[in-house]
Amino acid sequence: MPVLVMKFGGTSVATLDRIRRAAKRVGVEVSKGYDVIVIVSAMAGETNKLVGYVGDTSPLYDAREYDAIVSSGENVTAGLMALTLQEMDVPARSWQGWQVPVKTTAAHSAARIEEIPTDNINAKFGEGMRVAVVAGFQGVSPEGRITTLGRGGSDTTAVAFAAAFGAERCDIYTDVDGVYTTDPRIASKARKLDRIAFEEMLELASLGAKVLQTRSVELAMRYNVKLRVLSSFEEQSDEAGTLVCDEEDVMENRPVSGIAYSRDEAKMTLISVADRPGIAAAIFGPLSEAGVNVDMIIQNIAEEGRTDMTFSCPVDQVARAEKALNEAKAAGDINYHDLVADTDVAKISAVGIGMRSQSGVAATMFKTLSDEGINIKVIATSEIKISVLVDRKYMELAVQALHDAFELEKAT
Repeated sequence: MPVLVMKFGGTSVATLDRIRRAAKRVGVEVSKGYDVIVIVSAMAGETNKLVGYVGDTSPLYDAREYDAIVSSGENVTAGLMALTLQEMDVPARSWQGWQVPVKTTAAHSAARIEEIPTDNINAKFGEGMRVAVVAGFQGVSPEGRITTLGRGGSDTTAVAFAAAFGAERCDIYTDVDGVYTTDPRIASKARKLDRIAFEEMLELASLGAKVLQTRSVELAMRYNVKLRVLSSFEEQSDEAGTLVCDEEDVMENRPVSGIAYSRDEAKMTLISVADRPGIAAAIFGPLSEAGVNVDMIIQNIAEEGRTDMTFSCPVDQVARAEKALNEAKAAGDINYHDLVADTDVAKISAVGIGMRSQSGVAATMFKTLSDEGINIKVIATSEIKISVLVDRKYMELAVQALHDAFELEKAT
């Protein structure tokens, strides 16, 4: 039988009533002739509670025990979902990561899936099981220890299973009914997209959109897994939600598909750095080793052998970045006059595969911000993205103005 993967996030399984509602959706797909693999997250709030227990018990915790504890929330949900389906006379069985087994690296709390053998679950499908309820977010290391994939990892689990089993589609059920042109809480005119290309979704996810975990979109794009994002709280139809798919399957032809934002950004500037070969490596090497996620980078024109270097990073990584750069300076690896951090900025991005073939996006974006009196601090571009840093107080205004300027409320 064809295989369908269905993933239910924490809000979709937050209570027994919601688990029953999700199970009914699974039952509908079983009645259509699918063998279904259901990936479940922990019940809403459960993982945070478990993480809190770990921190209260051992501030400098053993990452192996952290994974053993925080992964237990998904085990509970998987068992409850399987029991609920059994009560509906749907043959179902719960599976923990080690039982599949979901083979991962040994990087506890940030493991990556390396292989998902299909033999065990397929054997049970052959014996009459119709639904495999798999605990998301977890796997097993080469040493046989429980691992977790990082927050939001159940999305990645779902896509990885869809790829391994050649699933017809991977449905991600969440508390929103699809992918929007921007955050509806900021722009009331935001429109739900029927389809969006993998590359666009990857950019939006990495730029602050919380609909899908970035790693899950990367996997879907690599293995051409059709993703559908839809709400577990609304009536379902074949056209519900947003389909994330190949570029050639996207119907709309517009230069910009969405406006993303990231509120918690910081701009850091090294003033008067020696302008010499290897200086960029000397700066960004220590930042990388310190785990600082650098995004936008600008180097000013050199004057008298000195230059300024500016980059952006998440605001909660500023202290880490300052420590790494000050240590590099003390060691004599780099020399700069001052290090200035601006922690009151936001990143606004326009994303669209249409930028490849249509000009004028940057001009429209910059003029729109200028007309609103919004100063641009940093600019970065890629083939399908233009990002700017602006003062955080202008973030919502910038999102609304750009959404209007590109007429994203209108379907093509």
